[in-house]
Amino acid sequence: MTAETKIPTGTDLRAEIDRLRKSRNAVILAHYYQKPEIQDIADYVGDSLQLSQLAADTDADVIAFCGVKFMADTAKILSPQKIVVLPDMDAGCSLEDSCPPDKFRAFREAHPDHIALTYINCSTEVKALSDVIVTSSSAETILQQIPKSQKIIFGPDRHLGGYLNRKFDRDMLLWPGVCIVHEAFSETELLKLKEQYPGAPIAAHPECPAQIVAHADYVGSTSGILQFAKSFPGDTLIVATEPHIIHQMEKALPEKNFIGAPGADGNCNCNICPYMALNTMEKLYTAVRDLEPRIEIEEGLRLKAKQSLDKMLEMASGTVGKGDLGRA
Repeated sequence: MTAETKIPTGTDLRAEIDRLRKSRNAVILAHYYQKPEIQDIADYVGDSLQLSQLAADTDADVIAFCGVKFMADTAKILSPQKIVVLPDMDAGCSLEDSCPPDKFRAFREAHPDHIALTYINCSTEVKALSDVIVTSSSAETILQQIPKSQKIIFGPDRHLGGYLNRKFDRDMLLWPGVCIVHEAFSETELLKLKEQYPGAPIAAHPECPAQIVAHADYVGSTSGILQFAKSFPGDTLIVATEPHIIHQMEKALPEKNFIGAPGADGNCNCNICPYMALNTMEKLYTAVRDLEPRIEIEEGLRLKAKQSLDKMLEMASGTVGKGDLGRA
């Protein structure tokens, strides 16, 4: 019997989650890719690292992270004293799955003259094997601080790494992982949509393949795409990222028209993240009620992973010089 089946019939989930939030002194976090009802009940909605930082700055005893496991792990890395729960522990990530720690370690050992610049969409173990973690928001700032003479491994997202290589004329060695959501967008269907809405700009996440990014008027993180949506002068925007971000756009700008970029057949739901969709209001309720499933990280591993996160935060703020970047 699952925890969800133990919910009494007729339970007002929203009211009960609010009650438990107070009694547990919990903060509820929701990534932009969560279902609208989860976004609307959250204390904070945002990108993964931003949410973990916000939670760390609260006096909450419990963090309920409605996202995927690597995000909840990051919250635990930054807030070891807090209880961190994930509504569904099976909410994983194709990028994390593509980069097993043992294979990443062997890859690093095969290229000892390279440092590892690693996207945050990876396991705690891979973070611990990396020199610097990057987000889609900070990657450009950090890469520009690393001399071109320094050889770099970039993983696990080859599309984000390829975008950075092209934009900054770099030759980073790319791990071959992809995000199954962003990989699903169809260039042919996107061009059909452009014909249907002439003049509408395209905003794309850099996890998209190169042929999608090539058509974009703006390329950036989910929070960056949201800011672009608030500033572009037209009335229609085509959005090439997981479509649940559109909920925040429509709340902020109800007078504008936001259209999710299509998948291969023009109308499939393949651009909805199946991992994010595992989190539900029922699972959030039982997670806050039972304080399970709970994220646990061995302290030595946590500290090692935190080093690469700290290096990112230092470099993103411009407080680290080029000569300060050492191999993990």
